Amino acid sequence: MTSAIPGSEIFSSRPVDPDALARALPPTLPVHTVTQQQIDDLDPLTYEVIRHRLWSVTDEMGEALKRMSGSPIVTDANDFDFAISDELGQEVQVGLYNTMLVGAVDLAIYWTLQHRAANPGIAPGDMFLCNDPWVGGGLHQSDVIVYQPIFHEGKLFAWTSAICHEPDLGGSGLGSFDPSAKDVFSESLPTPPVKVVRDYELQRDIADLWVRRSRVPMLVGLDLRAKIGANTVGRNRMLAVIEQYGADTVKAVMKRMMTDAEGRLRSKLSSLPDGTWKATGYQDQSHTGDRDVHKITVAMSKTADHLTFDFTGTDKQTGVINCTYAGMRGGVMLALLPILAGDIPWSAGGLMRCFDLVSEEGTINNASFPAAVSRGPIGPAWLTGTLIAECLSQMLDRSVDLGKSVQAACCGTWDTAVIAGLDERGEQPVPFLNIMMEPMAGGYGARPTADGMDTGGLFCIPMGRIPDTEMTEFLYPLLTLWRREEPDSGGPGRQRGGVSASLAVTPYGTSLPMGLVLASAGKAVAQNNGLAGGYPGNTGLEILARSTDVIEQFAAGKIPGALEELGGGKEFGACYAESYVAPGEVLYMHWQGGGGYGDPLHRDPEAVVVDLREGKVTAEGANIVYGVVIDGGKVDVAATTRRRRDMIDERRTRSTQHSDAPIMDLSLARRLDDNLSEVTVGDVRVIACAQCGRLLGDEKNSGVLDLARYEGPSSAAGPQVTSDPAEYVDTPIVFRQLCCPGCWTAVYSGIVPADHPDYSLEISRLLPAVAQR
Repeated sequence: MTSAIPGSEIFSSRPVDPDALARALPPTLPVHTVTQQQIDDLDPLTYEVIRHRLWSVTDEMGEALKRMSGSPIVTDANDFDFAISDELGQEVQVGLYNTMLVGAVDLAIYWTLQHRAANPGIAPGDMFLCNDPWVGGGLHQSDVIVYQPIFHEGKLFAWTSAICHEPDLGGSGLGSFDPSAKDVFSESLPTPPVKVVRDYELQRDIADLWVRRSRVPMLVGLDLRAKIGANTVGRNRMLAVIEQYGADTVKAVMKRMMTDAEGRLRSKLSSLPDGTWKATGYQDQSHTGDRDVHKITVAMSKTADHLTFDFTGTDKQTGVINCTYAGMRGGVMLALLPILAGDIPWSAGGLMRCFDLVSEEGTINNASFPAAVSRGPIGPAWLTGTLIAECLSQMLDRSVDLGKSVQAACCGTWDTAVIAGLDERGEQPVPFLNIMMEPMAGGYGARPTADGMDTGGLFCIPMGRIPDTEMTEFLYPLLTLWRREEPDSGGPGRQRGGVSASLAVTPYGTSLPMGLVLASAGKAVAQNNGLAGGYPGNTGLEILARSTDVIEQFAAGKIPGALEELGGGKEFGACYAESYVAPGEVLYMHWQGGGGYGDPLHRDPEAVVVDLREGKVTAEGANIVYGVVIDGGKVDVAATTRRRRDMIDERRTRSTQHSDAPIMDLSLARRLDDNLSEVTVGDVRVIACAQCGRLLGDEKNSGVLDLARYEGPSSAAGPQVTSDPAEYVDTPIVFRQLCCPGCWTAVYSGIVPADHPDYSLEISRLLPAVAQR
């Protein structure tokens, strides 16, 4: 379904004007606020002390939740977050856990103030629960927020919130993922804000209603109490700070934190040239049986100290690969926080004043009710963040001071695998459900001055972790055959993308097949793109090994260490599928590494030797992609020179040819990225190759760069391409490479649909208006 149900518009949330929201509140809900003069009168020492106290409150809330939750999603993977908001819901301090959630928490509070202030009312001792992604709080129904108002002397002073991903909240699919869902009614039921705590007491009727929907009610019930406990810690600590320093002083600090964050980000933006940068990415498949690709496109414009993200042209909502407005906003924050605000305190309420979102409703990253959205945060919202990061990196790469924040795409998505069945290891068989959290160990994207972190985590969860293997085997009837980093999985480049890992598990402790749900992307089209000619990291891959001899090998005292040792047949896992894993069969997952930065032929051969020694690349990868020949653990200099020369000749032979162009003087050139420079000739600005000086285009006579073009099979990108696009989609997918026709340096490399737009050729994105320089 693609159109909203009449009457559902009330269950939607957007940012609000704080002054208008305050004026609209009923007289029965007085709020505490301060004047601008009180904010200005804060002394620096008091400000810093209280600011850090508020930070410590969120940290303590996080520790309280982790101690009380029994879910590995929280205790091991750190897929949760917290926030302290002011009286109107603006986020003052957020946690360092799942940063995508930052884009949704305040929306739920705004909605609650607008629609719950009069009936049932907002009072001391209340807590609200919500998992409605159209209202906010989380990005899909499995993100469940519990949030509370904090009152001081009868006035609404602030809010605290605790949110985490729940393992299962019902619906027709295991873990609330239904790969065949046509709308939200096949998924977990969205619940708008409801009072779960009243007068400091948990409401048993609401709690019972809540856990009744789940396949794992004990875990969901424990997480509910853990979030209530975390909020209780937050309230007690906030009231202690107010008692020590005074309500007006604490509130003035809260307002100042947001204003300072806004001011610092605006100052950073003002130092950069105005311009517009574009990026387009794809979800391969939208549901079980689909064989199409579906695009998200964004144009990021920077004017003075403000950003606008325009998603016009994004495909209509379809299948299960949709997210709501909250997901789109969360994707923006995923990229903005680490790339633009890495050195700014994360007072998100201030940072979000620095950008606007333009989007058509009913699209895959701004879906209308009742679209299926269970894949939202790890599908379209994540891709939205990856595209924003690509635009931000292009903008920052020309800056000497800010270029250190440039980063190629990280692992690009989350490979979801949900396993459920019957655990027969105890006296009585008991049901179990496990979301495999190992893909938390994704590869980070490369930077201009550093390789990406190997299995470093996820861009959106700075403090994410993978579960302990022994704990997984203790909790579930599974045996892990291996979990290891995989060579060649990091995107090749002058700086290599971080490598990813693989996992192989088999049922152990049950005689029955286990249900399996798969949901992922990036198998046909790369979602972990490189920058400045860097290649994408590996494509994702799931395989079900059927009819293996693994049980016989166990009996013989052997544990298989590779797919080739398992025997039997191999079944590729689709992007979205429901299947099973029976005893004697093996589920293999290989998730994605990070994208590379710069042409891999410019990588220091000695760095490739280190990569080979440490298992980050294979000898084949070193030769095929980097052109480095290693003999006896050392670089064969002569053979490497010949190999790289041959690879340049191959680029020349396979690419479109271009006419000659003059060589420019680069002595006064201005950096645009690793391979492109801006040169002024008289009153005309031109773009030249930063490696050889060849003229590639100018601002007056050409709209696009004059680059040589190659398109071939995705496997031409190198051994990191582990899957054939034809296994998943019917859309033609190519490895596209654009090179300087003078020295054949790779300026752009990507695995994309054949009709993918060539934004990298547009001169307008590279030469912003002179008046704004």
